[in-house]
Amino acid sequence: MKDFQLEVTKRLLQINTIKVQPSNPFTWASGWLSPIYCDNRKILSYPETRKFICDQFIRVIKDKYPDVEVIAGVATGAIAHGALVAEKLGLPFVYVRSKPKDHGLENLIEGDLKPEQRIVVIEDLVSTGGSSLKAAEALTNFGGDVLGMVAIFTYNFPVATQNFEKACIELTTLRNYQTLINYAIEIGEIEEKELKRLQSWRENPSKWGKE
Repeated sequence: MKDFQLEVTKRLLQINTIKVQPSNPFTWASGWLSPIYCDNRKILSYPETRKFICDQFIRVIKDKYPDVEVIAGVATGAIAHGALVAEKLGLPFVYVRSKPKDHGLENLIEGDLKPEQRIVVIEDLVSTGGSSLKAAEALTNFGGDVLGMVAIFTYNFPVATQNFEKACIELTTLRNYQTLINYAIEIGEIEEKELKRLQSWRENPSKWGKE
């Protein structure tokens, strides 16, 4: 377990960005039942944690993508985080909508992006990777060079790993599902007897709880 992933997990549990309820699951917008709900938007209300997350993004970007020219955020959850990172790095910022506006210029990408610019994409959460990779595809179709994506959290779904590998895009996350579960058990947030149910959800989330 990487130290920075554990530290991110601790801080975000402290401000209740994660709810773990295996016996009383949440329903996602997709209709999937989930024993976990992740609300990274809360980070923005806590200045120290907000700064910490921004600093971790910057550490990863400087280490992996020193030639980055533009920071792109995925709407809507990563817009603020991306803007904070861009500000601190002194770089241009753009964001990618889930779909083009239905009026005005009908933009899909908001901001002033130029073809061939090297881009790092900021995302708040990755589940299957579908919406995240759709944003990366929009940037590529515009002519941008997507170097990689950095996200706050991933559920480690096998389908997400496959999707990112197929798209040839490197994903780096500040924390992940397994780190969360290990630490939640350690501090008594969840019980050992619930572990099997949590792991079965991650392996087959679309059918979990509907058998």
